[in-house]
Amino acid sequence: MSILRQRLENNIHPAVKQAREYGLYPYFREIASNQDTEVSINGNRVLMFGSNSYLGLTNHPKVKEAAKLAIDKYGTGCAGSRFLNGTLDLHVQLENNLAEFFKKDAALVFSTGFQSNLGTISCLSGRNDYILIDELDHASIIDGTRLSFSKVIKFKHNDMKSLEKQLSRLPDDAIKLIVVDGIFSMEGDIVKLPEIVTLSKKYGGTIIIDDAHSVGVLGQQGAGTASHFGLENEVDFIVGTFSKSLASLGGFVVADQTSIEYMKHQARSLIFSASIPPASAASALAALEIIKSEPERMEKLWSNTNYTIKCLKENDFDIGPTESPIVPIYVRDNTKTFQVTQMLFNEGVFVNPVISPAVPSNSSLLRLSLMSTHSHDQIDFVIEKLIKARKMIGFAGLEEQVEIPLVANKA
Repeated sequence: MSILRQRLENNIHPAVKQAREYGLYPYFREIASNQDTEVSINGNRVLMFGSNSYLGLTNHPKVKEAAKLAIDKYGTGCAGSRFLNGTLDLHVQLENNLAEFFKKDAALVFSTGFQSNLGTISCLSGRNDYILIDELDHASIIDGTRLSFSKVIKFKHNDMKSLEKQLSRLPDDAIKLIVVDGIFSMEGDIVKLPEIVTLSKKYGGTIIIDDAHSVGVLGQQGAGTASHFGLENEVDFIVGTFSKSLASLGGFVVADQTSIEYMKHQARSLIFSASIPPASAASALAALEIIKSEPERMEKLWSNTNYTIKCLKENDFDIGPTESPIVPIYVRDNTKTFQVTQMLFNEGVFVNPVISPAVPSNSSLLRLSLMSTHSHDQIDFVIEKLIKARKMIGFAGLEEQVEIPLVANKA
């Protein structure tokens, strides 16, 4: 065995090895249907409560038709980067519509949401500058800082005293990028943007908001976190993705014209990546128009969110500080998190398990995510199965827990 292979074998996470051994491995499950409130896995229909399609637009007829028409006109791919031969009039139209939607001068479309953060964060500051990030920011933000030559400083999650303490130590003449999620992707809470704006003005900072989970969820017509707080003019950069509410694939950043022009010639993840396919651009364009024209979808999403949080709290589940359609159900044990996930799946419910190192081992959780197309009956079904799983397996929030042994499933 080569040194590389041996090292890789030794570094596979113990929880993953154990989950495979006991037939509890919950990742890379094959879905053989569209992304709806019900999906087909291994020939079985299960309720989907693990999708980021918050507005349920992946199956909207107008979105699918737009993708088909784009393929007919442009083909299946662009065969080049945006910088060279990969810019279609479709991409430019999408950028113009995004800029208008977020009330910014201009926009730039990337191949993925991840690459949007990589390209934006890595090219805006230099060796003598600083990037301040929330300790629970998304991995794409963290990786974007790693590609930058700037000094990276973490502050405690949504803790404004911690942020100000760090800002107060930095030189006045340095660039200070404050990069935060709008809605935090695991915890489901919303960033304290008004306080960040105040601190940014006080210490000469620049604000970047990752609105991946906020578009279609927060703000006027779903325009995100800055819109939610009425602070569109105070946020310098808004980064997002098409892979959630916008029912497609790709990412973007919106900002002032000068910043976008600079990034067109400096963001490496833009310049050296092929552009998104025509079907993806057309799908995002169609989804954006639906978000604006069908506000009842966002209203239904929040009805489902409030109903679910109410039911979970009434049944004494530990859901942390969530205030969004992302609802963590804390199990606080890696093995039990896998057990509950498997039991729910066997009962007809798909949820996502999140264990260390993605979160601390004592903060492992089930990530329940809601769509506007869920019914209250479906939500009631999930709550019922969660209560059953908690009684059998025992985890945070239940006073009388019954432990069951981990039994290998060799089937």
